[in-house]
Amino acid sequence: MLALGPYLPLAAAWAYPARTVAVLAVLLAASRRAIALRPSHGLSSTLLGVAVFAAWILPELLFPGYRQHWLFHNAVLGAGSPAFEGAPHRDPFFLIFRVAGSVLLVPIVEELFWRAWMMRRLISARFDRVAPGTYSAESFWLTALLFASEHGPYWDVGLAAGIAYNWWMLRTKSVADCILAHAVTNGCLAAYVLVRGQWQYWI
Repeated sequence: MLALGPYLPLAAAWAYPARTVAVLAVLLAASRRAIALRPSHGLSSTLLGVAVFAAWILPELLFPGYRQHWLFHNAVLGAGSPAFEGAPHRDPFFLIFRVAGSVLLVPIVEELFWRAWMMRRLISARFDRVAPGTYSAESFWLTALLFASEHGPYWDVGLAAGIAYNWWMLRTKSVADCILAHAVTNGCLAAYVLVRGQWQYWI
């Protein structure tokens, strides 16, 4: 869908909402019977989500200019500019779908991929025979590193988040708890972006 974006007759304000609705529809149609959305450690998962959010923003709060270091600001990783740069940040329609996508959709999709599938697939090609939350040093650390790599110039906090979510999967054996923790992190981050105008966090 990202590849088709430039060829679709959609204004910037409609592109993200269209992707959100389409992916959510596919997810519900294809996977709803396989997704257990009842976390067993609701409070603890919520607190973990808040802690990961704090880890995400603290480096720049404590050390102004931290993100300008060459480890994060370079030709390979980019400079942390918003993926929707130029989009109408003040358009309520766009913002509603952006928040809904980051809080309701992204945690489900990413946790199904990283914690429910990738961690098990790296242990065995027959991942369905591997119990969720099974530990393997190789799968734990490789999944965390790959998760970090998708966050571009925020790879360092992405790595911290990946380690935290992986650890929580091992502790709870529940993808629903990882989804909840991830959703809380993204929800806090969305609120921070909107209140403080820190759009760079929505890369």
